[in-house]
Amino acid sequence: MKLLAIDAQSGSVKEIELEMQANTLYTYFDSILLDEILGLNEHVIYTSANALSDGKKAYFVGEQLLVGDALIVGRYGFEDKDVTIAQEELSSLISSEVSEFYQRVLEILAQTDINLYRRFEVIRAEERFELNVEWVLYTFNIADIKTRDYFIEELQKVINSDNNVMDYMQKMATLAMNVAR
Repeated sequence: MKLLAIDAQSGSVKEIELEMQANTLYTYFDSILLDEILGLNEHVIYTSANALSDGKKAYFVGEQLLVGDALIVGRYGFEDKDVTIAQEELSSLISSEVSEFYQRVLEILAQTDINLYRRFEVIRAEERFELNVEWVLYTFNIADIKTRDYFIEELQKVINSDNNVMDYMQKMATLAMNVAR
């Protein structure tokens, strides 16, 4: 199967061929913990769920935050297929410009076992939303400096006090949703 591989360190994209079997992706990433991100039309992005705690480099594909190397696989329904996005097109979507806010927060979160893409539920006015930590970071990244600093300070307090980081992220997501009314 034809896939595209992103090298996080260099930001380069190369086309590779892999025979997809039950353990192919786990072997490629040398990890049994993988994130499956539906960030590209008719494609899925695979990354190692350990990349954050391993201190791998963060970057964006479009507006999608990724950490560590990634594999892009075509997806039609529930079936994996050859990639259809051109290597050059994918390369043009990659940006290694990660704001200071993202860098600081990811450095703090690397001390935890949190997953950036695991979904949680937030309720606003009896309406339910499925969000994740990556959405929370995106939302607070576009906030004013004082709000970003508050977010970082409170996150550090949560970690220092051994409180649940996921509860903090869910609380921040709820606050952001309530402001967005």
